[in-house]
Amino acid sequence: MQSVAEALDRLAGLAASPTVATLADAFRAAGFELALVGGPVRDAFLGRATNDLDFTTDATPDEILAVVKPVAEAHWDIGRAFGTIGAIVHGHTVEITTYRADAYDGSSRKPEVVFGTSLEDDLVRRDFTVNALALRLPERTLVDPSGGVEDLIARVLRTPSAPEVSFGDDPLRMMRAARFAAQLGFEVEPGTLAAMGALAPEIDRISAERVRDELSKLLCTGAASRGIRLLVDSGIAARVLPEVPALRLEIDEHHHHKDVYEHSLTVLDQAVDYEVSRGVLDSPDLVVRLAALLHDIGKPATRRLESGGAVSFHHHDMVGAKLARKRLRALRFDNDTIKAVSRLIELHLRFFGYTDGAWSDSAVRRYVRDAGDQLERLHILTRADVTTRNRRKADRLGFAYDDLEERVARLAEEEELAAVRPELDGQQIMEILGIRPGPVVGEAYRHLLEVRLDEGPIGPDAARERLLAWWAARGEA
Repeated sequence: MQSVAEALDRLAGLAASPTVATLADAFRAAGFELALVGGPVRDAFLGRATNDLDFTTDATPDEILAVVKPVAEAHWDIGRAFGTIGAIVHGHTVEITTYRADAYDGSSRKPEVVFGTSLEDDLVRRDFTVNALALRLPERTLVDPSGGVEDLIARVLRTPSAPEVSFGDDPLRMMRAARFAAQLGFEVEPGTLAAMGALAPEIDRISAERVRDELSKLLCTGAASRGIRLLVDSGIAARVLPEVPALRLEIDEHHHHKDVYEHSLTVLDQAVDYEVSRGVLDSPDLVVRLAALLHDIGKPATRRLESGGAVSFHHHDMVGAKLARKRLRALRFDNDTIKAVSRLIELHLRFFGYTDGAWSDSAVRRYVRDAGDQLERLHILTRADVTTRNRRKADRLGFAYDDLEERVARLAEEEELAAVRPELDGQQIMEILGIRPGPVVGEAYRHLLEVRLDEGPIGPDAARERLLAWWAARGEA
């Protein structure tokens, strides 16, 4: 946290930058107000890097365009219906929005857009006091009508108006509270937290697409489990992602197993750590984080209390993958994300057979083939899934996975493992067997693929002999 003096110095430097200064001069010359607002001002106090430049003004969208066109390298108006015009000025992307005074009508899933005329009124309708800060330009005057600076210092999230009013206007702000708590490490003020619990059913008014986007932003923070915990404790997760609170299974005094809910949050934390430390994937990786959070959601449906105090969850991987597909479709995730997440959940237990006995090279090849382009993500998820407090067991699993990755790398180098396929393609199979296209070609191809997985590269001549032997065994030569 920067001191107020340091934050004002940072804001003064930002205001003097070519992008901000150019816009400030242009709007003043045209007779309009302009203020830097929200995240850039907040982040100046937090000492965080400023990535996006957001402005607000009393100019209408048409008037914003007229001011911006002469000074921008490019501009667009896809947010025009909501009062927002985007542009690139001196190489930086900016968004400029007309003062807003809109609210939900209590039943619609989208707000009715109403433009305002006052900066202070615009700030009061924003989500949290720490985001309801503005720097008037070109005067460089800090505007803070709701005590946002004090809340930044206290590291508290609070709504500018009564939380019941704010969340009633836009229930998605309750999910934003969880996201900002995770992103900034702030506590939610008790009255605001109580309102989240009381108004949790109101989240049903929000479209699946907006819920999806907010959940994705939360999961892509550095402390995603903190935000998920807030959603669960407030009852919001029960409305938008019910499979996660369902992980809080009742503990039978005679049957013992690890807390699946706490385990899942730990896996999420560890997956984020592995994702960052391995540095192979673009971080944050939403697929990894969704898979980590949801990997055990099949356990409640598959729990069985066994004799002797044991608890089993047979086939929870397959059941969980099915549940994940259903939930992610309901949240309108794209097909590629749904496919990747569900595949990782299907495969997340596969490795644990590796420690029961040494895998053959054939088993390693199948592991790689089944993971496909999700192999690196599967590495991360599998490692993150080890949450035992037994250090010897954790070390044994870690060393075993080190060994598996080394074997994958060695075989990949020797055999181009990432592109495992038979030495003969479909056209060659038809020519050798003298057959036309049809299901038999696929059967022959799969047979040769199994040979390839079992034995590694054998060369086209040996593959031809194996194909003819298979054909003869069918009695159709």
